[in-house]
Amino acid sequence: MSYLPAFIAPIRYTDPAAALAQVRAIYDQQIAHLRRAMQRYVAGDTLPGHVRACYPFVRIHTDTVARATLETPDTLQLSYGFVAGPGRFETTLTRPDLYSDYYLEQFRLLMQNHEVALEVGTSTQPIPIHFSFAENDHIEGTMSTARRLLMRDVFDLPDLAAMDDGIANGTYEARPGEPQPLALFTAARVDYSLQRLRHYTGTSPQWFQNFVLFTNYQFYIDEFVRLGHAEMADPDSEYSAFVEPGNVVTRRAGLDAGSDDALGAVPPRLPQMPAYHLLRKGRSGITMVNIGVGPANAKNITDHVAVLRPHAWIMLGHCAGLRNSQQLGDYVLAHGYVREDHVLDEELPLWVPIPALAEIQVALEAAVSEVTQLKGPELKRIMRTGTVASTDNRNWELLPGNQPQRRFSQSRAIALDMESATIAANGFRFRVPYGTLLCVSDKPLHGEIKLPGMANQFYRDRVDQHLRIGMRAVELLRAEGVTQLHSRKLRSFSEVAFQ
Repeated sequence: MSYLPAFIAPIRYTDPAAALAQVRAIYDQQIAHLRRAMQRYVAGDTLPGHVRACYPFVRIHTDTVARATLETPDTLQLSYGFVAGPGRFETTLTRPDLYSDYYLEQFRLLMQNHEVALEVGTSTQPIPIHFSFAENDHIEGTMSTARRLLMRDVFDLPDLAAMDDGIANGTYEARPGEPQPLALFTAARVDYSLQRLRHYTGTSPQWFQNFVLFTNYQFYIDEFVRLGHAEMADPDSEYSAFVEPGNVVTRRAGLDAGSDDALGAVPPRLPQMPAYHLLRKGRSGITMVNIGVGPANAKNITDHVAVLRPHAWIMLGHCAGLRNSQQLGDYVLAHGYVREDHVLDEELPLWVPIPALAEIQVALEAAVSEVTQLKGPELKRIMRTGTVASTDNRNWELLPGNQPQRRFSQSRAIALDMESATIAANGFRFRVPYGTLLCVSDKPLHGEIKLPGMANQFYRDRVDQHLRIGMRAVELLRAEGVTQLHSRKLRSFSEVAFQ
């Protein structure tokens, strides 16, 4: 027998805000039921059955392929906000506190494009008990081992079968009678990634901004922290707060502390991929994550950041220059990728091309020009546009027979690293606009390898400039408007409606 909260029947809405309010009411009711049951379980009570609560859903029915013809700039340019054709479309939803603005926009666009009501109700997809805990709850730690083992008999635990990426990968097929998906991710998949983000980055998902910079070197993070604190010391800064691992919040001079600021604490050690957040209104600030080295890390972090539906992510890091004409410190703007990272071969076959996105390419090139004050031939002297190869073998240059070198030469690659192709490919896969600007830090094919003194001097000279270029590119993208970013290049034949 199941121990359930009171059932809330589906209701149809023609007002997006009212639909969102109902999503919030259902979610809050279901989560409260799980938390009360968990408190009783920890206290040693016998519960009246298997405890279950379910995610809210949103559903839309259409009977025509046509869309409402509203000649407004925002609807004409958008590549999302509408379903692919007639039918029934549905998705489960989670964390309306975190996704309220996002959900409201998706609801508004669906109603506007199709002129139909949205149906909101309680789904049959269980909420795993682990995803019901509040931010600072550590309930399991207070139970005995035996009591903890019995949890699976009393509560729903995370079910990986409900969290796969079939929709995003384009391999999902609804069974007869099932609705088509409205979003790339189910609620359980979103909750899973929100938990992982907290674990890997040491910060709460609520701090993540819609523009994300990834780097593979701590030097960039050190500079970002310095710039972040400088912004907070400026009462006229456009940024309102700076957040570091442990949810340590520094507010801009003149602003009062937030209600949760006191809960932050410097961690005893940094997490695996620490994140830092420069907050701006509307989540339009900048998040920077040190992903470390390797394609596995690059895939891991982007798998989880993707559920936040950022407007763009950009890789800023170091690379090996493959051309004799390059100098240490030169920039590489990737317009294509050779994928020898192998971590996405199952999800995204190698025959799928990963295109450059014009909006991000233009912003990065303009940012390099502005920060370096170089134009025309002088700009081309320090920045080359070309193919970047990414490998999963850190010591590729030691392989016998020059096989990697031959392949990279045939591909016309001009630089090599271990993360950029993975980040771009996952951006393509998850419909997150992406870009790559690397800095040449060594040239192993030409005998210029990193030596301690030389490397330290290079880092001091280039990191500040490179980071400022990345941040300036974000400012340019933001000024152009995010509707320009979500390109139709990233949309499949039968695409989900949610951005």
